[in-house]
Amino acid sequence: MTIAVTGATGQLGRLVVEKLKQKTAASGIVALVRSPEKARDLGVEARAVDYASPETLDTALTGVDTLLLISSNEIGQRAVQHKNVIDAAKKAGVKRIVYTSLLHADTSPLNLAGEHRQTEADLKASGVAYTILRNGWYSENYTGSIGGAVAGGAFIGSAGEGRISAAPRADYAEAAVAVLTGAGHEGKTYELAGDTAWTLSDLAAEISRQTGKDIPYKNLPEADYAAALASHGVPEGFAASIASWDAGVSQGALFDDAKQLSALIGRPTTPLSVPVAAALKG
Repeated sequence: MTIAVTGATGQLGRLVVEKLKQKTAASGIVALVRSPEKARDLGVEARAVDYASPETLDTALTGVDTLLLISSNEIGQRAVQHKNVIDAAKKAGVKRIVYTSLLHADTSPLNLAGEHRQTEADLKASGVAYTILRNGWYSENYTGSIGGAVAGGAFIGSAGEGRISAAPRADYAEAAVAVLTGAGHEGKTYELAGDTAWTLSDLAAEISRQTGKDIPYKNLPEADYAAALASHGVPEGFAASIASWDAGVSQGALFDDAKQLSALIGRPTTPLSVPVAAALKG
């Protein structure tokens, strides 16, 4: 069986490929990337693809049995890009597509959800066997800001006391590999999230515990948080999006307690203390 992974040089994609190599022969793994030269260190075949050029997809998907479609990072263009991949996969005879969607995409208030809902609908209409992995937030989405929080003396955000059921990317990558290499997942939608939810106050407390410094959580109005991000060099549009996602957290957008992620990987998800420690080590 040949398994192909889109976005294989991305942060999640690299983890998936490395974990796949522990489960199946490298000769049966294909990395689908924009720049194959950047995938040389993966130790698998790399094929060049451009989501906006269906002819490259037709060639790249030849001989592929199972495809992991990792959602594109081009917000606003993703639904069209994903549809191009799905159509090409069907044309190439791909037997199953596994797609990384968003936690509770069908009901989520986050502005990211619409494109995921469209892709899920396109998948179901394609006639190709599918599995949908609705990934919750990656712990790294927040722990990446720890350095700035320590330097500034506070962790800022707009999530209030909203609970975040996050887990590190490696846990989600492990779940993807379990589905790609396992049986009985066709037609299923999994809500994937960390076992133990935490608030940004909890995150600040963990940072304080590990650093021995008092790093409180400072909750800001959405507009003020966006302005603060922009003042630190985040493009204004993206800063506004990040702040809106935090506001969504306060509405419960990233909470889930079904423990489907730990069920797939066969172990508890990684606790918050681990990615915090990793971030502090730099």
